[in-house]
Amino acid sequence: MQASIAIQSLPDMQTMDEVVEIVDEVIAYLKSTGLNCYVGPYETVVEGDDYDQLMDIVKECQHVAIRAGAPKVSAFIKVEYEPEGEILTIDKKVTKHHLDD
Repeated sequence: MQASIAIQSLPDMQTMDEVVEIVDEVIAYLKSTGLNCYVGPYETVVEGDDYDQLMDIVKECQHVAIRAGAPKVSAFIKVEYEPEGEILTIDKKVTKHHLDD
């Protein structure tokens, strides 16, 4: 893997149930990309070899939330990019902590 993004979408909704519903839509979109994803309690991480594709995914997450009914959405994004090498993958970062799950 050459790139990784972590995205936390925060739709501006009236109730927590509405927030969860829209965040679930964003997560469903992320999973639909076919890239390796890891859903955590605060953000979802997606990794791949195409940096531009990952940046398009970040943008589309905003559109997904708006189409799902959010009047406004904020996002916190983390990006790791190594065009000439390898990044530390999701599996290497967290698998050892979930072996007994």
